[in-house]
Amino acid sequence: MSVIRVALPLPLRQHFDYLLNANQQVTIGSRLRVPFGKRELIGIAWQLNPVDHYPLAQLKPVIGVVDQQPVLTEKLRQLLSFAADYYHHPLGEVLTAALPALLREGKNLADYQQYAWQLTDTGYIATTNDFKRSARQLALWQTLKDGPLPESELLSSHSRQTLNQLQAKGLTTRQILPLKPFNQQGLKQPALQLTADQALAVTAINQAANGFKCLLLEGVTGSGKTEVYLQAIAPLLDTGQQVLVIVPEIGLTPQTLARFQSRFQAPVLCWHSNLTDTERLNCWRQTQAGSTAIVIGTRSALFLPFAKLGLIIIDEEHDQSLKQQDGFRYHARDLAIKRAAIEHCPILLGSATPSLESIYNCQQQRFIALTLHNRAGGQAMPRYQLVDLKQQVLQFGLASQTLQYMRQQLQQGMQVMLFLNRRGFAPALSCQECGWLTECHRCSAFTTYHKQSRQLVCHHCGATKAVPRQCKQCGSARLAPVGQGTEQLEENLQQLFPEVAITRLDRDTTRRKGALHSALDSINQPGPRLILGTQMLAKGHHFPFVTLVVIVDVDGALYSSDFRAPEQLAQLLTQVAGRAGRGSNPGSVLLQTNYPEHALLQDIIQNGYASFARSALLERQQTRLPPWQHLALFRAEALQGALCQQWLAQLAALAKTLPGLELLGPLSSPMEKRAGKYRWQLQLYSKQRPALHQALNILLAELQSWPLSRQVKWQLDVDPVDLS
Repeated sequence: MSVIRVALPLPLRQHFDYLLNANQQVTIGSRLRVPFGKRELIGIAWQLNPVDHYPLAQLKPVIGVVDQQPVLTEKLRQLLSFAADYYHHPLGEVLTAALPALLREGKNLADYQQYAWQLTDTGYIATTNDFKRSARQLALWQTLKDGPLPESELLSSHSRQTLNQLQAKGLTTRQILPLKPFNQQGLKQPALQLTADQALAVTAINQAANGFKCLLLEGVTGSGKTEVYLQAIAPLLDTGQQVLVIVPEIGLTPQTLARFQSRFQAPVLCWHSNLTDTERLNCWRQTQAGSTAIVIGTRSALFLPFAKLGLIIIDEEHDQSLKQQDGFRYHARDLAIKRAAIEHCPILLGSATPSLESIYNCQQQRFIALTLHNRAGGQAMPRYQLVDLKQQVLQFGLASQTLQYMRQQLQQGMQVMLFLNRRGFAPALSCQECGWLTECHRCSAFTTYHKQSRQLVCHHCGATKAVPRQCKQCGSARLAPVGQGTEQLEENLQQLFPEVAITRLDRDTTRRKGALHSALDSINQPGPRLILGTQMLAKGHHFPFVTLVVIVDVDGALYSSDFRAPEQLAQLLTQVAGRAGRGSNPGSVLLQTNYPEHALLQDIIQNGYASFARSALLERQQTRLPPWQHLALFRAEALQGALCQQWLAQLAALAKTLPGLELLGPLSSPMEKRAGKYRWQLQLYSKQRPALHQALNILLAELQSWPLSRQVKWQLDVDPVDLS
C-alpha cells in the first residue's frame, strides 16, 4: 500500500498521512475525501510516499479519490506553497482558499458541465405557424435558427420552462458544450490614437512579453491607462495567450468588463464574490481549458488556473482592498508578482498614485517605471483651492464659498461631485441635556444613525439596534444627530437644490443588484446633477460631465496614529480630485478644512502626488519604517484585555532574544475593543526580510505550546496595511 500526504483545510500547521489502496490512482494536486475524527474532509494530495510518514499501522485509508486530474497545477502549487510559507498560514487553508466553493465542498466537476442548445432536424423545418399559441416558444426558436447557443446565454433572455417545452416537442436538443482554447478574431472597435507617453508604455510592455518583468505604469488621472492595457493585450491574444486583470473593487468590474468586451472579439469573463457558486466554477473551468481570453476580477482571481498566462495587470495597485484582511492575509499585488515570475510572464502595475513600496522598488531598479505625464485628451489637470472653514459661514456643512461655486457649475449644466467618507445620516446621536452619545456595546466606537432604516448601526462589528426614544443616561427625549453622513448630506442638498437631480453612491445605495450600474448610467447622461458618496467615488470612474469636486471634510484623516495615514490621504485626495475635468470642460477641486496651512495639503496642492511621495519616502527612511524595513504584526483578541497583554508580553520577551528584530509593543490597538473582544498588538520590524521570517518561524513553533495561546485568539499579519 502507498502513503499519501494530504493538506487539509484546518488551522493547523501540519500535513496528514493516509493509506492508498492498490486500486486508487492519485495525482498530486487532486482532491481526496478522507476521514478526520468523526468527520469527512476534502483535502489536496500533496506528496506521495513521503520518507518521514507515520507507521502504516497508525494510518487511516483514504475514503475516495475525487479527481483523476489535478485541480491545482504544478505552477499554482508552487505559488500557494510560497504563499503559505511567506504569510505563515496553514498550507491546507491556503490551498482551499484557491478553489471555488463547489470544489471545496467536494463536488464532482463532471456534474457541472456547460451545455448548449440547438435545433433538431425537425426544428429547422418548423415554421412560424407551429408557434401560434406561444410567443415565447417562437422567440426561442427564432433565436436558435442562427445556430447553437450556450445555455447560460439563452437563460439570460428565455426561461428554462420554454427550453424544456421545445425539447419535449422534439424541436431542440441539449448537448455538452466542449471547452476549447479561444480564437481571437480581431477587434470589434479600432484602437484609439495613442499619445507619445502611451506609445512608449505599450512598446515597453510588448518588449517584456514572454519573460518576467515588473513594470509600474504611473499616469495622472485621465491619462488613458486603460487604453494602454488594451493595446498591450491585443498582440498577446493573437498568439493565444491569456490575460488576468485584477481590480480592487467589485464596483469597478462591470465598467472594466464592458470596456474590454467592446474592444475584443474574444471571450472576456469576470470573477468576484457577487457571482453564484456555479458561475464561479464555470469561469474556473473555462480559464483552465483556455476558453477565455481575459479574466477581470478581484483579488482571488489571482488563483485561477490559466492554461497559457501571458500578462497580469493590477489596476489601482495602491489600493488597500488588494490585501485580504482576515483568514489567509495575502496581498494580491505582491503574490501576483510572484505568480508572474513562476509563469515567466510580465506583470503591469497601474496607478495614478502608486504605493510608496512600488515607488521604492522602482528606485531600487526592481521595477521598470513608465510614466504618463498628461491627460489623454489634452485636458488640463483640475485646479485645487482650499476653503478655510474658520473664515466661512456653514450651511449644512458647506461653506458659502463652496455653495457659490456649486451653483455656478450647475447653472452651466455641469455636474458637481461631493465626497464625504462617512455613510449613514450621522456618526452618532447625542443627548442635548447631558451630552451622552450612542455607543456600540461591543466596540470602542459610536453607532452610526441611519435615518431611512431607523437604526443605529456599528460599522465595525455590524451590530444594529433601534433608535432609542430617550437618553440612556438621564432619560431626556432630546436626542439629536451629531455630525453629517452621506444620507444627511443628500437630504440637505435636496433642500438647497430642489430642482437638481441627485445621485448618491455608497454601500447603502448600491446593495441591490444592478443599483451601481444604474447609478453610473445616470451619471454619464449630460445635464446638471449632484453626485455624492464615499470612497467608492474615488476608484477609476470616468465622469465626463463633472467639473467641480468638493471634498466636504478633509480634516478627519489629517491626524492619525497609523504611519500609512498620510500616504492614504494623499492617494484619496488625488484620486477623488481626478474625477473633475475629464471631459471637454476644465475642472476644479475645493477642499474644505480648518487647517489650510497643513504641510500635507500644501504639498499635494502645490506640487502633486509625486512630490509628496518623495518626501514621504524620505520620512519613512529617517523613521525606519516600511519600505525601508519589513514589518510583521501579531494581533491578540480576548474577552479580557489582560490576557492579550500577558500573551503578547510573553511573545515580546522571546522575540527580544532573537537577532535582527526591533519591537513596538505590546500596545492596545487604536480601536481597543471590537465585536466584544479587547484587542492588542505587537509590531516586529527588521531590516532584513530573511531575518524577520526566520524569527517568525521560531516564534510560531514556540507559542503553539503556551497555555495562554488557547485563551486568546491571535493572528499574524505579514506586511500589514491596516494597523487598527
